[in-house]
Amino acid sequence: MTNTMLNIKVVQPRMMSMRQAADYIGVPLKRFSRICSVRPVALAEGDERYDIRDLDQWLDHLKVGHADPDNEIVGRLG
Repeated sequence: MTNTMLNIKVVQPRMMSMRQAADYIGVPLKRFSRICSVRPVALAEGDERYDIRDLDQWLDHLKVGHADPDNEIVGRLG
């Protein structure tokens, strides 16, 4: 019996098209454009891409009980 090693490297792009961003957050494309408040980044030649870090931050703020860090700090200062 022959052993073979398969080396696969998956690269997660930081910048995504609208379809990729919708797939990333797990919603249909039509719903994504209605519910997502993240603005795409304008790239060269009219391309627009969504930054995965912005999407992650938006999702974190949607979680129940997640405090806005800036408001939390201001609240503690009185």
